Amino acid sequence: MSALLEITDLTVAFGRRPPALRGVDLVVEDGQRLGLIGESGSGKTVTALAVMGLLPDTARVRGSIRLGGRELVGLRDKEMARLRGDLVSMIFQEPMTALDPTMRTGRQVAEAFRLHRGADAGRAREAVLAMLTAVGFTDAARIADSYPYQLSGGQRQRVMTAMALINSPRLVLCDEPTTALDVTVQATVLRVLDEVLDAEGAACLFISHDLAVVSQLCSDVAVMLDGTVVERGSAQQVFDAPAHAYTAGLVATSRLDLVVPGSRLPTVADHVGRARSRGPR
Repeated sequence: MSALLEITDLTVAFGRRPPALRGVDLVVEDGQRLGLIGESGSGKTVTALAVMGLLPDTARVRGSIRLGGRELVGLRDKEMARLRGDLVSMIFQEPMTALDPTMRTGRQVAEAFRLHRGADAGRAREAVLAMLTAVGFTDAARIADSYPYQLSGGQRQRVMTAMALINSPRLVLCDEPTTALDVTVQATVLRVLDEVLDAEGAACLFISHDLAVVSQLCSDVAVMLDGTVVERGSAQQVFDAPAHAYTAGLVATSRLDLVVPGSRLPTVADHVGRARSRGPR
């Protein structure tokens, strides 16, 4: 495999606050599934938004983001718009804020296809129905003709998945795409995402707090703390033998099956003091 996304020494700051990202280095190879984990505020979403070119104008960005060999930092908005939704796409955490409530879902899914493929309405409709079927809908026409509020949370998330994948991007960024769903619906959405990523051969950067989900979907993992990557490796290596104290804390809080009854539950805070005194591994 070759490097598809290369992030080098990326620093992002807003106003006078400490940098949200500090010298982030990250590589996603063609077809790879990389899980990005860490507590809220560690910089995961800022990293994804930087790749998508969706940071606010007030953000100060230094370093390099190369996608398919092309430098994204400093790219003009029009040039970035040509890549967004085509070469790279993103599935957001909450579809009700990402989908337009005044537009039927089929029209929203079709917009990116028509923009990047120059398709007429008829061809776009065919592509939309095929993509909605690919993400698990047996009644694709009804879904396409529905407004977002007429769909369940799981259905809206699958519509978002269809929108992100309709142009067969090489890289898909997933920002907590199943956090707001119950366990049963979450399993369905993850299965669909897994199948469609396989079918499309797309690489995936999957952001999540749920280590079980990451271990299920991703072959490799990177761990973020205070705006930097402190550990990376195969999912098995990182979860079974974490090298960084902070990673050990994350793993400990997810392994409640190992907690002795009557004992105090482990917390990430038990490890944070030691973790923040250590550098990246």
